[in-house]
Amino acid sequence: MTNEEIARVFGEIGEYLEMAGVAFKPQAYNRASAVIAGLEEDVASIYEKGGLKALEDIPGVGKSLALKIEEYLKTGKIKYYESLKKKTPVDVSELTRIEGLGPRKIKILYKKLGVRNVDDLEKAASTGKISKLAGFGKKSEENILKGVFFAKKFRGRYVLGDKLQWIESVAKDLKTLKEIKKLDVAGSVRRRKETVGDLDILAVSSKPKPVMDHFVSRPWVIRVLGKGEAKSSVKAENGMDVDLRVLEEKSYGAGLLYFTGSKEHNIRLRELAIKRGLKLNEYGLFKGNKMIAGKAEEEIYKALGLEYVPPEMREDTGEIQAAAAKKIPKIVDYGSLKGDLQVQTDWSDGENSIEEYAASAIGLGLEYIAITDHTQSLKVANGLDEKRLRKQMAEIDRLNEGFKKKKIDFRILKGAEVDILKDGSLDLPDEALSKLDIVGVAIHSHFNLPEKEQTRRLIRAMENKWSDIVFHPTGRLIGEREPLRLDMEAVMKAAKTTGTVLEIDSYPNRLDLKDEYVRLAVDMGVKLSVDSDSHSIRHFRFLDLGLAQARRGWAKKTDIINAWPMEKALGFLKKNS
Repeated sequence: MTNEEIARVFGEIGEYLEMAGVAFKPQAYNRASAVIAGLEEDVASIYEKGGLKALEDIPGVGKSLALKIEEYLKTGKIKYYESLKKKTPVDVSELTRIEGLGPRKIKILYKKLGVRNVDDLEKAASTGKISKLAGFGKKSEENILKGVFFAKKFRGRYVLGDKLQWIESVAKDLKTLKEIKKLDVAGSVRRRKETVGDLDILAVSSKPKPVMDHFVSRPWVIRVLGKGEAKSSVKAENGMDVDLRVLEEKSYGAGLLYFTGSKEHNIRLRELAIKRGLKLNEYGLFKGNKMIAGKAEEEIYKALGLEYVPPEMREDTGEIQAAAAKKIPKIVDYGSLKGDLQVQTDWSDGENSIEEYAASAIGLGLEYIAITDHTQSLKVANGLDEKRLRKQMAEIDRLNEGFKKKKIDFRILKGAEVDILKDGSLDLPDEALSKLDIVGVAIHSHFNLPEKEQTRRLIRAMENKWSDIVFHPTGRLIGEREPLRLDMEAVMKAAKTTGTVLEIDSYPNRLDLKDEYVRLAVDMGVKLSVDSDSHSIRHFRFLDLGLAQARRGWAKKTDIINAWPMEKALGFLKKNS
């Protein structure tokens, strides 16, 4: 899809313009970037059907930006973007991932120290040059070095949610070929890891040549790394290496198992096979020279005396033992959610109105959503004070009354994403909180507190009788910000004691809680919610990413309150108030 690349370019234009101190324009490019990134249809297809006018009709894209999209589609470049890069030749996408570095600071670092990329930044920080600059200091330099170390850990990895639409479009395109009988995406994508590297695609075809010819000639391919009869490798325009393998049908299950991984899971399976006098590889399960299983993954697990293990659980964290004991849990299915308990609207920092969110949720088959706009302390997000919150509640009452009259079985819940202050108190009084259906609490500041203090802060917030859910509990941003220093076992114990729900935030660069903490919550009997953290109606699609995270943590439907009917979920929360 072209969307990803254009969204990236527009986002970078916004950063360059902010560097230059240009007013208003950066926000326009940033908004257009977010909209294009979330489009279901490729802009190339939109342009093909309706020309320039159709591009102008995309929300946030006026004539000026539509012309730039048209230019990219026709030439593969945007001259305006190239001129901005030439003027300030810095890798903005890489540098802005370092926490605390915005466009203005990046400009200073470039002008004063010639910093163009993360490697330059590391060199300048490690030699003490940054601390000498006005507006930085020793502490800033230390934090930059920490950020560089953190960013480097993720080089060559991509946030799954950022690439998934593109990956699915690649698979969909290949599946249109009549020569392909079967096709699956394997590797860490199939296991739904938070970040992914190379893309592995497996297929069954009796005529692999036209399949390979089609694959290496796709418009998103910038370089063919290798082409053979049964395997080809290419470099995509978004940086990913993509491998396509054509397998025999009799070995497809074995190949899918092998190339899905994880490596550790595969080792355990091979060890088990050896103990049974068998041999397992990517071609099948063998007794001597005779293949006894291989066509499907399920038959291989069965031949090894195991229950089938869902791909998301294949991380060598006890799943083999559970499968041998026939105790693989019935993990939550995709599409199980009945509601979404974290939605931000245009009352704070979201794009859409409450009514637009409700219409979109109804269209997706949800039965309820909670409106949880930010509260007053988060001024950067236009957080709501008590007065505005009361007005919003009246608006929700009006909309719910309309659903009743029209006999639409849907409800909007009154909620808020309430800021946890440094001492663990909340930024709205109990009287205001008591009138809400859902009180989500979240940390948005003072990320670097010591573990004991941060843990105490979060637990105090959970002990407030009106606190229902902790939103994005560890505060991490994948590849951008380390999680809060928390004693997670103590947090889980407090959640269990207070009846507070812990959220799995589905936003791609959060996926917070991470899988190991989901597993801990499940084991300790702490209830969870899976929420989109939507700031646009387009973000409802993130819910499946959150469900994937829940599955990776062995969570069942019974563990997730918004997989329950609304009254049951609200009953659980009220019981614990």
